[in-house]
Amino acid sequence: MRAKPQFTTYALLLGICVSSGLAQQPAKEQTPPRQPTAPAGSVPETETIPPPQPVQTTQPASATGFMDPVQVKALAHQIWIVEYRINDLLTQVHPEKWKISNVTRNSFNQTLENLHRALEGLEEWRAQFENRPDSLYLGFQIYAGINAALPRLDGIARAASQFENSSLGAQYSQAGGQLFDLQQALQPYLAYLLRNSDQLLYGAQSNLATCQKELGTALRGQGGPAKPLKNTFVELRGRRHSNSQPDAQKSPQGGKEKSAGKPEKKAEPQPK
Repeated sequence: MRAKPQFTTYALLLGICVSSGLAQQPAKEQTPPRQPTAPAGSVPETETIPPPQPVQTTQPASATGFMDPVQVKALAHQIWIVEYRINDLLTQVHPEKWKISNVTRNSFNQTLENLHRALEGLEEWRAQFENRPDSLYLGFQIYAGINAALPRLDGIARAASQFENSSLGAQYSQAGGQLFDLQQALQPYLAYLLRNSDQLLYGAQSNLATCQKELGTALRGQGGPAKPLKNTFVELRGRRHSNSQPDAQKSPQGGKEKSAGKPEKKAEPQPK
């Protein structure tokens, strides 16, 4: 009866040792099994390249020079009003009545003609820009057209003040000042459009460079060694036509050629 408690104690000690041994097994037995390697000659899986991060290409409405289409069209309409005013003032100038030399009159008429052309070109660009207020190209043409009209308008104003009347010259100067102010109001908006175009180009170039770099990294080491190409000789076959032999020495078709160096033997007479 006394041996039973000892057997129970030994069993408990054995269970504790087994439990502690299982708990202290090395970590390598708990690691997941290795994935099987691909056999030789198999095609490796294509690496998935994430798309490049998009670059912000639009500026917020609070950016310097921003104008909505309604504001741009209103500015274009104001330019048209000034154009109409200038064309109306040009009808009030009469250089043929001025007491000036023919050289001065011809120079004024040339300036007047150049101003008419500048205003016509400006109106063409302005009408297109009013329909496409986000066009940087059309906006630049308007800016350049005003630059072409302003110095000629200033010359007309000075001549009108001197030879017509000072009031008419002042009206020309006032119209020129209004046109200049509208040009300066247009300039920040053109700079805003130019910044947008520059950011679009920079974003496209950055995305392209990123794609090229990631593609080169993914394809590195996958191409085989360069194989030299064998040199090949191209033989050109053709028929040669020789004209050195005269037509008289050519044998007729189906006959034999006669030797040019051996004359024909004459038949000898036989003795009687």
